[in-house]
Amino acid sequence: MTTTLDDILESFEFLDDWEDRYKYLIDLGKELAPLTDEERSEDHKVRGCVSQVWLITSIEKNTDGVPVLIFRGDSDALIVQGLVAIVTAIFNGKTAAGILNIDVEAIFKKLGLQEHLTPQRSNGLRSMVGRIRADAEAALAAA
Repeated sequence: MTTTLDDILESFEFLDDWEDRYKYLIDLGKELAPLTDEERSEDHKVRGCVSQVWLITSIEKNTDGVPVLIFRGDSDALIVQGLVAIVTAIFNGKTAAGILNIDVEAIFKKLGLQEHLTPQRSNGLRSMVGRIRADAEAALAAA
């Protein structure tokens, strides 16, 4: 079962202690499907993350021929793996144009991530979002 953004928001609302939220983040990361050794390549590595993060983007067309992006990811750090799970839950299955219209900062603010992550993790989170937005822009340009 895939965890949705609504599930994550609901869980974060329910868990008022950040230690419990970090445990939940780690659990979210453990739910990610593992990447193969071939997928953990330099081509898929997200630049700007202190931990190693890999992001795989697949593009499908919906019934209207509009590009829809599917993301899979992984990290070598448990909490970052949880952040990958949140980012993929936000953007997975959305159209390229829809991805570019998501106010991800508002979502992060609602989750309280910015004030509870180290600056390095916050930068890595921004790098993941930047990579996803770049992939969406490329999909739009190619459509």
